[in-house]
Amino acid sequence: MAEPSHPDAAELPDLETDTRELARRLLAEDGPDLTTPLTVLPGASGAATIRAREATIAAGLAYAEAVALEAGSDGVEWRVREGEPVPAGAALGIVRGGVAAILRAERPMLNLLQRGCGIAWATRRFVEAVAGTPCRVLHTRKTAPGLRGFDIRAVLAGGGMLHRVGLGRVVMVKDNHWAALTRAERSLEEVCHEARERGAAAVQVEVESPAQVDEACRAGADRLLVDNQPPEAFARLVEMARRLSPRIEIEATGGITEQAARAYAERGADYVSVGALTHSVRAADLTMEIE
Repeated sequence: MAEPSHPDAAELPDLETDTRELARRLLAEDGPDLTTPLTVLPGASGAATIRAREATIAAGLAYAEAVALEAGSDGVEWRVREGEPVPAGAALGIVRGGVAAILRAERPMLNLLQRGCGIAWATRRFVEAVAGTPCRVLHTRKTAPGLRGFDIRAVLAGGGMLHRVGLGRVVMVKDNHWAALTRAERSLEEVCHEARERGAAAVQVEVESPAQVDEACRAGADRLLVDNQPPEAFARLVEMARRLSPRIEIEATGGITEQAARAYAERGADYVSVGALTHSVRAADLTMEIE
């Protein structure tokens, strides 16, 4: 799969390393297989088809193939590409090799593919919801522990855009940081100044009130994350922000649903960020059957 050409991509785990390490970890979770040696003839070979029981978007292919190879199979003959629509009943790919290796790989492969395809499908629905506007759909850091690279790449496969991956490139001041600033008797302007002195690529600030919008714009923030506001209140804060800082980026965040996404896009959001894409996504219904 092609890696994104975006400055934040440098914070994504290296694909080859991430796939290999995750494959080893997932296979190690299962421990030794007591069942397969009792049911499969030594040296038996075969093939297993991975099939979608429902329409979805292909995602997580490189990770799934790493599991197949690590388990000792001959690899996967993919019938789809990353980010491609998969109709119900269609084959995603065929795993070939020893039957014991295929059985070893089956559950970890399906776990990854079901999660990845589910994330990509959910993302595509959000992307379609804002189609025709300049608004773009972003992931968040609300990813499954240990699966950040996997989850984010699945969002990208669904048509989402790369956001902040880690903590080391972009400064993001959220509600608890606002509280810390008050206790420390420091200003947001100081934070913006020091962030740029330390080489931060951007300063993004979460806001929930006109007072915070005013302070963030006057401090020189690059992006406002307008949090937990209904569309009309969001629009008023956007109008205020663009009056104070015409070039500032605006991100709608906080419980954005697929049904509401377009309302934010039409009221001035450059981005909508959606934690639900990765923190509570429904897995795609896939199966793997040995032929």
